[in-house]
Amino acid sequence: MQLQKFKPFSMRLRRRLVEFDRPVVMGIVNATPDSFYAPSRNQCYDEVKACVETLVADGADILDVGGYSSRPGAAEVSASEETDRLAMAMAALRSVAPDIPVSVDTFRSSVAAAAVEEMGADIINDISAGDLDPDMFDTVARLEVPYIAMHMRGTPSTMQTLTDYPEKGVAATVAAELSVKLRRLALMGVADVVVDPGFGFAKTLEQNYELMDDLGALISLLERPVLVGVSRKSMITRALNITSDRALPATTLLNFAALQQGASILRVHDVAEARQAVEIASRLGAATPATVVKLTGNNTISFYPEQLP
Repeated sequence: MQLQKFKPFSMRLRRRLVEFDRPVVMGIVNATPDSFYAPSRNQCYDEVKACVETLVADGADILDVGGYSSRPGAAEVSASEETDRLAMAMAALRSVAPDIPVSVDTFRSSVAAAAVEEMGADIINDISAGDLDPDMFDTVARLEVPYIAMHMRGTPSTMQTLTDYPEKGVAATVAAELSVKLRRLALMGVADVVVDPGFGFAKTLEQNYELMDDLGALISLLERPVLVGVSRKSMITRALNITSDRALPATTLLNFAALQQGASILRVHDVAEARQAVEIASRLGAATPATVVKLTGNNTISFYPEQLP
């Protein structure tokens, strides 16, 4: 495990430069009936609204909204149904938190475009890093929004058959495969890219932990902000032989391990506990002090420790 401090990063959101001086907590908002963690499922306006109220009250910096479950075995969802789910969720979300940055979790370029242009989403979060829709990179470049590129092989239904990695190791291979995407995006003028190593996607149980052990090295290789999403996943439940509703303590431990290695964003179901992990990591020198957004006069949004709730 390569221990290193968090490196501040920035993204351009709504044509303003947003500087992040501490690790970001991204709260999950599922507008689905079949996400793997049952308590995170929201199927109507009021359920989404209640979920968002909790996440915001607990201190979420960004919300990630999805209308398509990517767990193995989940039902196929059409683009139109996914768009409808996101429209409902975004309306409910904005009624509670009109200004919070929002990423839309989709691999479809048409859905991403509708979410940004019609629903007010700020970021595109693509589990396939462009592999499942050849038009995604062009769409991101046209929309001029930040892009989260996750490592995955195949599709959600085939990914667990594609776990053969070379002897150089999982982290090095993931970094190499993501680097190809980063070069393509750079040539297309996409500057704001966050990478996600894809815990649980096309990785065995053992490979997930190897990837976590080598996360610091991956971050050094890619030199990009890295998002870590391990919240209540099967890499925890299978290792401990527990259900996802009992996986919060181990989730928090893995989030802390990710922070020690320089993770920039934690994508979580449980925001309050992730915020605590960030605060403790900062006191141990793994991250800068926890902070919140403030708009400054030079058209830049910064974060100030003294305003921590």
